[in-house]
Amino acid sequence: MRVTVLGVGAVGGWLAAGLARAGCEVRLFARGATLAALQADGLVFAEGGSTESFRLPVSGDPAALRGADILLLGMKGHDVPGARETIAALADDGTRIVPALNGIPWWFTQGLGGAADGATLESVDPGGALARAFPARHVIGCVAHVGTKVEAPGRIRLMKADRLLLGDPSGQAGDMPKALAELFQAGGVPARIVPDIRAEVWSKLWGNMSMNPLSALARADMLQMIDDPGTHGLMVMLMREMGEIGDRIGLPLTADIPDRIAVARRLGAFRTSMLQDLEAGRRLELAPITGALVELADRLGMPVPVTRGIHGLTSLLAGNLGLR
Repeated sequence: MRVTVLGVGAVGGWLAAGLARAGCEVRLFARGATLAALQADGLVFAEGGSTESFRLPVSGDPAALRGADILLLGMKGHDVPGARETIAALADDGTRIVPALNGIPWWFTQGLGGAADGATLESVDPGGALARAFPARHVIGCVAHVGTKVEAPGRIRLMKADRLLLGDPSGQAGDMPKALAELFQAGGVPARIVPDIRAEVWSKLWGNMSMNPLSALARADMLQMIDDPGTHGLMVMLMREMGEIGDRIGLPLTADIPDRIAVARRLGAFRTSMLQDLEAGRRLELAPITGALVELADRLGMPVPVTRGIHGLTSLLAGNLGLR
């Protein structure tokens, strides 16, 4: 299986290393400092006290990498619309796209059914351009539960790998998801197939939307937020509002709020990806996490005042810091 990775960052680098370890033909698309580092030193992957280096074909020219079986997107969700032409240049008619990103992806409402079926969410897909170019039938859905970070361009460190979930949102991917999961497993990535990938996307978003923006606003780690009564209360209200949206669109949440917060507590003094982005001066991943939920609530006529307020405050913070 031939795989091209666009977005060789924290998650994309982890997945590329796993596939390379499994003997897959992996090629990397990169530019700038990341391209230079990958050309000079290869993809460097660290876990604990061990380090591996993978010398993989890398290019900044999409034409040189076109035509893979799988195009793995390891970028942030808010960067995908701007990469539409690059994605189109890398993929051909037989390429399956695997977006390993947080939040609501562009394909999410296609085939969803119910009140939000086929809805275009401008927050993640302006004008519906991504959905037209790369519909759900060309996608293998992906949810990554993992703790990784970029130590330097081309150098990735794994802290904790929980699970990688893959699923077919259209029912038209055939055996490709299973074959991809087996390759990941062979490379040490704990991957498995799930029957309803949308439910898994929604479940992960439940944690991200209630914890990431609060961590950025408070500059606080997970335990500080959970143990602070005021922040804990906001977290609960955010989770309730998203649960109400899920009930309306046919994606009821199966866990209860105390259990979900207990899962977060087990992460310890964890710093969310949004807090890490804030501290590093990177754009905040608001559009696919809270922006899409506010937009979806508007379409459904739901007020969601807490979600709207937290999204507004975090957006204002990001704008004032030049991170939007």
